[in-house]
Order: sequence, then C-alpha cells, then structure tokens
Amino acid sequence: MTKPTTFHIALGSNKGDKLKNLQQAVDAIYSRIGSIKLISKVYQSPAFGFESDDFFNCCLVLESELEPREVLDMLLTIETDLGRTRKLKDTYEARVIDLDIVFAEDNIISTETLQVPHPEMQKRKFVLLPLNDVAPKMKHAKLGKTVSELLQTCKDDSVLESISDSLTNPNIDIDFSKYNYIAIEGNIGAGKTSLAHKIAQDFNARLLMERFADNPFLPKFYEDAQRYAFTLEMSFLADRYQQISEDLAQLDLFKQFVVSDYDVFKSLIFSKITLNTDEYSLYRKLFYLMYKDIPKPELYIYLYQNTQRLQENIKKRGRDYEQNIADDYLDKINSGYLEFLKSQKDFNVKIIDVSNRDFVSNRSDYLWVLGEICSE
Repeated sequence: MTKPTTFHIALGSNKGDKLKNLQQAVDAIYSRIGSIKLISKVYQSPAFGFESDDFFNCCLVLESELEPREVLDMLLTIETDLGRTRKLKDTYEARVIDLDIVFAEDNIISTETLQVPHPEMQKRKFVLLPLNDVAPKMKHAKLGKTVSELLQTCKDDSVLESISDSLTNPNIDIDFSKYNYIAIEGNIGAGKTSLAHKIAQDFNARLLMERFADNPFLPKFYEDAQRYAFTLEMSFLADRYQQISEDLAQLDLFKQFVVSDYDVFKSLIFSKITLNTDEYSLYRKLFYLMYKDIPKPELYIYLYQNTQRLQENIKKRGRDYEQNIADDYLDKINSGYLEFLKSQKDFNVKIIDVSNRDFVSNRSDYLWVLGEICSE
C-alpha cells in the first residue's frame, strides 16, 4: 500500500455564497483527492492587496495517495468546476474559490507551477490564523519556524474574525462508532488487505493482518495440494488462533476500533475445500474446540469478486506461488464462503460485490464501498 502524504490546504472565497463555496470545495476535495482529517474555523478577512469584498478563509488537513503535482491539478480542476476563471496576468482578483497547497509534509518543491511550502504564506494572516487552528506545531521546511511562531511574527495587521458557522467534514457520513471489531474477508485477490489498510488509515483503527506470508507450507501446497493440505490448514488454524487471541487481548486506547483482513472462520471454509472427508471431520472438531474461546467480529464484510477479476488481481500482485491457481479452485472458495455466510443466523454479514470496482486506485469506488459498509 502507498503511504499517504499529509497536505495542508488553504481555501478562500469572496464571491457569491462564500460559505457554500467553501463547503462545496471541501466536499470535492474529499470525494476526489483524499481523506480530510481536520478543518479549521472559518474566518472573515479583508481582501489582501486589492479592493474587494471580504473573504471567507479556512484551512484543512488532507491525506492523499496522490503526488503533490496531481493534488494541485485536482485543486485547479475543482476551482474550474466551481466557477473560477483564472486571468492570465499575475494579479489579485475576486474569486469564487481559491485553493492552495501550503504544505506537503516537509517537502520542498520548486517548479514553474508549484512551490511548496507556499512562498507567501508567512506574510498572510488569512492563511496563518486558520492554519494555526489545525497545525500550530507544523514547521516550515525552509524557515525552520512553526506555524504558531510565524503567526506571532507576521507583520500583516489585517483584522480577522471567526464566523459562527462551520464547515462539515464529509466523512461524518461514514460511521464506524457502533463497531469495536470488524473483519474483512474475501477470496484470494479480492482486496481484503488493501481495504483493511485504507479503513485503518482513514478512520484511526487498529489493523490486524493475517501473517500468511510467514507460512512455509503455502508454496508447497500450491505445488502438491493433496500432500500438504492438512498440514497447511492445521498450521493456519494454529497461527490464526494464536494471533487473533493475542492481538485482541491487547487494548489500544488511541484507536477507535479494530479492523482485520481475516477471520478465523476462513479456516473452516478453506479446509472443507482442500481436505478429504475424514481429514475435514477431524479438522472441524479441532476447529470448534478452539473457536469457542475466540472473540467474534461485530461486522463481517465479504468482498465478492468474480473469478476473472480475481485472476487479474493475482497476476498483478505477482506472487510466484499463486500464478497457477486454477479458476475452479477460486470458484469453490467463492461458493464455500457464500454458502457459509448465508447460513449464519448470528453473524452481522455484509456481502459486497466489488467485481466492477477498483477501490484501491479509484477514490469514488472506495467511497462507494464505505457507503455500502455503513448503510443500514
């Protein structure tokens, strides 16, 4: 997974319904660019450097997997979509919306079209005051001073006042507060780990990942399934039992909930496919002896992808031992999961078909999946 970059974005408007313009910009940034972590108060400030109506200004903290240049391009597109027309000459003007990258973590960028940190920010109280709301300790990569220090020494004597209205973070509609433990499951290549990663990052969840890569029997199983099936399934069961028992016993006061990219019940599903009748009967007895003591997820998400998409994803991630997995094997896993989940009366299960979605690369698809998870 790509580690997101933290951006600080300055927003301003002094034409039309200024608060509405800012909110529409916030909504567009969230839907197109990345997760919004914080939004400052909105300040009314006089026009800087020219005569015009007062501005409404604010700043927000954004996390995005896009590169800084891509973020700038998206911001300019949002400005255009909201009705701004930029003049060719370098001059101050009234504007429906103005969106600027102030910081991109501690990066220093100097190109013809993008300069970060913003070269004029330390001179402008309408940037520094809202920025101080959300990032007072953020240090300017060139000047070596924090935002709070820059605000104290800023020579701009403009008088700014915060307004009573505030902007709404669009992620308020994505509510995981009723869950302490969520498990995300799916077939090989369905994207369960990627989705768990993204949810943990965006919603301050503790991430539990299956340690499948450490299992020495997995490559051997794909070479000789009949010989290594029972050994593989027993090793998976023991490891999953130990891992989830230990991990869920450890509290993390700084995380909102737990999200896992597996559930122990997958052991029963896979073993039914891979083991013969006698082996499965023994395995099932051992499973239920262990399973009764394991915490159960309050929400179980199954990501369904058709076999063609699964094979495309498997090829894309390039694990050598997975490259010869047969379509029939993937079909059996899908059928096994769906048969099991539909028979569970005490599970809170959501089956989400993501066959035509790319929630890793396409943010609108990712937000659609979140909406499906949190829908009643």
